[in-house]
Amino acid sequence: MIKKNIFKRIFIVFLLVASIGGCSTSDKKSIEPVKYSNPLPVAFGDPFILSASDGKYYMYGTGGVEKGFGAYSSDNLVDWQFEGQVYPGDTPGSWTLKNYWAPEVYEIDGKYYMFFSADWKVNPTNELENFRIGVAIADKPTGPFKEVSDKPLFDPGYPIIDANILQKNGKTYLYYSRCCYKNPVESEVADWARAQNLFKEIEESWVYGVEISNDFTSIIGEPVLLLQPPTKMNNPQTEWESRSVTSGEVNRRWTEGSFAFEHNDKIYMMYSANFFGGKNYAVGYAVSDDPLGPFEKAENNPVLEKNIDSGGEVTGTGHNMMFFSKSGDKMYTVYHGRTEKTGDERVVFIDEMRIDDNGILTIDGPSTSEKEL
Repeated sequence: MIKKNIFKRIFIVFLLVASIGGCSTSDKKSIEPVKYSNPLPVAFGDPFILSASDGKYYMYGTGGVEKGFGAYSSDNLVDWQFEGQVYPGDTPGSWTLKNYWAPEVYEIDGKYYMFFSADWKVNPTNELENFRIGVAIADKPTGPFKEVSDKPLFDPGYPIIDANILQKNGKTYLYYSRCCYKNPVESEVADWARAQNLFKEIEESWVYGVEISNDFTSIIGEPVLLLQPPTKMNNPQTEWESRSVTSGEVNRRWTEGSFAFEHNDKIYMMYSANFFGGKNYAVGYAVSDDPLGPFEKAENNPVLEKNIDSGGEVTGTGHNMMFFSKSGDKMYTVYHGRTEKTGDERVVFIDEMRIDDNGILTIDGPSTSEKEL
């Protein structure tokens, strides 16, 4: 049985309230299976879905508004209504400037907390990438979200993106990705790239974890390196995590877009590798006994990748997260991808996700044929 996490607990409370008050006809319809096909009519990158206590799903992501973040709502995961801008970036007193990425919203004690990435206005050395992580709060899932501080959550001294949190045993853990920017790393892959006259150096992004205060205002202790691309050519993970380099696309190897959740006393961390703007973007996962690792990458990685090599039409699959169905008996993953019809625009996909009795995680996607939720 899937262990209750922050998302599931919120929704179980909703179900209990509904059962006490009696289910209306509309309630019954909302949990009946509905048919759909990917991609959904939502042009978001880095999508995140919140199953809120009001019985609706809310989707947040990168793009959709000029600055800040917008949101969509749905009763059934298929029909989505645009709720407008829910967080306005670059407002007076804000620490942010531009490049608003990867929002994630958590419902905790009746409040809604948004973790997000943006360029920091404080940039005395004119860095090209100056991303940091912030937190904003709202009374409703549709906002308006207001920053809890006039500065980022913390400053590690290098650009960071893709924040997500996990709460366990009364503690809160923040996960994030250090950007590739100015982080060249020596490895057998870098040696190979030089020998092939492709690139002089290979930059990498890494996933870190750190405990943060339960009010989301400060970190506790020092960040711990949890995931990074493999250094050896014969590592089973090297081939799929290095495709952006080995294809000659770009001189960077990414480990980003992490999403951690708990299952059967294990911490699962899903992550994305390769260039987010290219066809090789793909998803893997790693497992640990502890929120701060060590994490062991799964043998069946990648669990989500392009399918054009097998007759499909989807590329660039990545930056996913996991959520539960309203009934609590199904796991889904939402992610962005591309098709020939959508071109370079990132659009949203939802597919069912499973973990078998041996702890092996699989995803029924990327799919474009009609399916039932």
